[in-house]
Amino acid sequence: MTLAGLNYESTAIIELMDVAETDRSEEWLRDSLQQAVMLELATLPPYLCGLWSIREDDPDEAGVSLMIKEIVFNEMTHLGLACNMLTTVGGTPVLASTAVVPPYPCPLPGGVRPQGLTVYLGGLTRESVRMYSEIEKPVDPLAESTEAFPSIGAFYDAIHRAFRQPGLTIRGTRQRDTDLGHGSGNRVFPLTALAEVEQAIQVIKEQGEGTSRSPDDPTAGDGELAHYYTFRQIYRGRRLVRVQQDPPRFDFTGDPIPLPAARPMAVVPRGGWAADPSTAPVDPAVKDLLGTFNTTFSDLLRSLELAWTVEDPEKADGHLNDAIGFMFGLGGPAVELMEKPLPNDPAKYYGPEFRYVPLA
Repeated sequence: MTLAGLNYESTAIIELMDVAETDRSEEWLRDSLQQAVMLELATLPPYLCGLWSIREDDPDEAGVSLMIKEIVFNEMTHLGLACNMLTTVGGTPVLASTAVVPPYPCPLPGGVRPQGLTVYLGGLTRESVRMYSEIEKPVDPLAESTEAFPSIGAFYDAIHRAFRQPGLTIRGTRQRDTDLGHGSGNRVFPLTALAEVEQAIQVIKEQGEGTSRSPDDPTAGDGELAHYYTFRQIYRGRRLVRVQQDPPRFDFTGDPIPLPAARPMAVVPRGGWAADPSTAPVDPAVKDLLGTFNTTFSDLLRSLELAWTVEDPEKADGHLNDAIGFMFGLGGPAVELMEKPLPNDPAKYYGPEFRYVPLA
């Protein structure tokens, strides 16, 4: 899919899933993987806003803060693996574009379900955690009943089947190999054969949704739960425990998980704070912080895109290192913004917009 054909708010994923499996060509796979890159990118800003809003001086913040931080690192890994999948079939990820960056509040990209889900940027609240869990929800969760729908995992299943079609060439081009250094299961590894692609898809699915037999993240090996169940624990305020062995059944009846005190970041309006006259910043310090954050975020996306565009592995590693530096540069201005009250509601505060700023 060319840049001209990309549109975050299209129904591209629904249309791709409607294509008969016998007609899912290599071009179909490249288009699907670009949508997968966009899906992984879309999850990070809302989770980061929730993480950054947690007050460091709250005695209960370590547990929930660590849970969300682990998920953020997982999602960064998923983004890298999706980029490796795209380049190994001859594609090039598009990340630095207004056509790709989510225009929060918005649905997930491509029309992927659950339809009706609005993904937004705001501080950590019970409602925002519920939204996080809806993003990660599997088709048939092991705890709590739900209406069936095609999940992100189902989309990756379709991608998996397309990789297994006879005649597909796995090129192993522009593969990046990096360890994000935050526990097991957080390595972006090269995909040069089908078995490695299948391992990457398994990591993405199981870290997000768990398996059909267990809510645990099998890549962690330390009792860490898959993202959906971690977020449901925080939302329900209780740890998930096994209440029946066979068939396995789980319920949120374990130890309490207090929701930590958080900075009351308001929900960013469509188009950013300046798009709404009631929240448009008049304080020069707020304007400067928003500009710094959005510029750093844009530099991060450009560096990531270059890492999967250049052929020279050494240059690619340099771009990845730049991206990591920009990533760590986002937290400071984000937290500062969360200390600045809105002009129309002093009880609510600004926060990062995650808007892409093209180079002049």
